[in-house]
This record gives sequence, C-alpha cells and structure tokens, in this order.
Amino acid sequence: MRGSVRTVREIPATGLPAVVHPEWARSFPWLVQGTTVRGGDGAFDLRLFGPDGGRLPVGNGERVESTPEAWGRLLGWSGCEAVAHARQVHEDTVRSHGPLGGHGLQLVPDCDGHFTAVPGVLLAVAVADCVPVSVVDPERREVALLHAGWRGVAAGVLERGLAVFRSRGSPPDGLHLHLGPSICGACYEVGGEVFAGLGLPAPERPEPIDLRAVLADRAVEAGLAADRVTVSEHCTLCGDGGFHSHRGGDAGRQVGFLGVRP
Repeated sequence: MRGSVRTVREIPATGLPAVVHPEWARSFPWLVQGTTVRGGDGAFDLRLFGPDGGRLPVGNGERVESTPEAWGRLLGWSGCEAVAHARQVHEDTVRSHGPLGGHGLQLVPDCDGHFTAVPGVLLAVAVADCVPVSVVDPERREVALLHAGWRGVAAGVLERGLAVFRSRGSPPDGLHLHLGPSICGACYEVGGEVFAGLGLPAPERPEPIDLRAVLADRAVEAGLAADRVTVSEHCTLCGDGGFHSHRGGDAGRQVGFLGVRP
C-alpha cells in the first residue's frame, strides 16, 4: 500500500453487535459509522437476499420482514429515521439519496454504492468477505458507502463514488476513507482472471490478493491524502472479530453502515 496509509483495529460499539473506527468516533462525533458482527450467539444476521440474488420472504410493499429485529436494532441504535439498502450486483452504480420518504428499512433500486448529505439517512451495504468502503467529507458532512468485491473494484465502484463528491465540489484531498473488515490478503486466493480484471499481472496459478491494498492504492492515485486512508486490521475469515464469512461457509451477512446523525 502506498505512502502513509495506516491500519486500524475497530473497537466494539456500545449497545450494538458492531465495531466502529476509533479515530473517526473521536474526531467525528456527528457521524454514525461501523460494521456489524455476528454477536455472542452468532445470530445477528442482516441478510436480506438469497444466493440467487432474490429476496428472502417479505411483507407488504418494500418493507422487508425478514431479520426485522436485527435491522430495527441497528436503526434504533443509530438514531436515524431510515436506512437505505439495495440488492448488490457487483457493479459500479452509486445512488445519491435525499430524504427517503419513509421510516425504517427502505430498499432502493439495485446498486453497490450509496451517497447522502441528509442527516438521519443511514446507508448500509451487506458484506461477508467483500470490502465495505466508507468515504466522508467532514467539512460538508457528506458521506458515501460502497460495496467492493473484486468485480465492483474492477468496474470502478470506488472511482464512481469519489466522482459523486467531486461533482459536488469536494476536493479528493479533503476526503477521509476507511476500508472496513473483509477477507485479508493472505486468505483471499484467486485465479488469474481476478488479477487481470484488476489490471494486475496474472499469475499462472491461483495466488492470494489483497483487495484492500488495491483499493487503498486506487484511492491515493485518485488524489486522497494517504494519511486520511485507513485499513481495518480485521479479516472476516481468519480473524477473531466474529464476522460472517462467505468463504468460511457462513450464509449470514453483516452490514457496513454510515450516516450523519439527525
């Protein structure tokens, strides 16, 4: 990873099965940010979609009734009025959200990234080895949250998210970016097509790749200050943080979440 990009170890949240960025918690008290964990009994699961991308059982309209207790607990803890979430398709679409026009969990059209400048709107991406990418403009109090698997990184979801800030007049060197808990570079062994898709030399046989290092390098190349880019120490597969891991055979999902307190 480039320059002075640093690793940090998130700390447990108070009152919620989650971890939060310790430096951001001190520096940005107006920010709601973190990643949920499985909890002591392993039952804190915020998965809304099955392996085929279809929704799990739902109630009337767009209010999802599966895992309602977990989502309700997250939203209540955050103090926000509504949470924006979507079926993720490993592409580069980033949707900007104003007021969501409702309370509770609000499903928006398929995308892998969310942006908001509205206090009280919580953004959420589901992960279980992919990287939750949090981007914050502390001067304007605007935030973006991205779901970054290797296909999304190859498609340019990070660059698309940063472009939203640029279009609103936020210079990249004023942004802060955190690459949250995900599978680490030692555990994530992939084939040559992944390396090639990310613009890297393709090995002849499967080798490990550090997706967070790729993202950190791309962020610095895009103009972010290296000392404002941080990387989680947690690995969802080999670490001790209590996360769901797809490669570990866990069907559950944690969520990265980000928003401005109302």
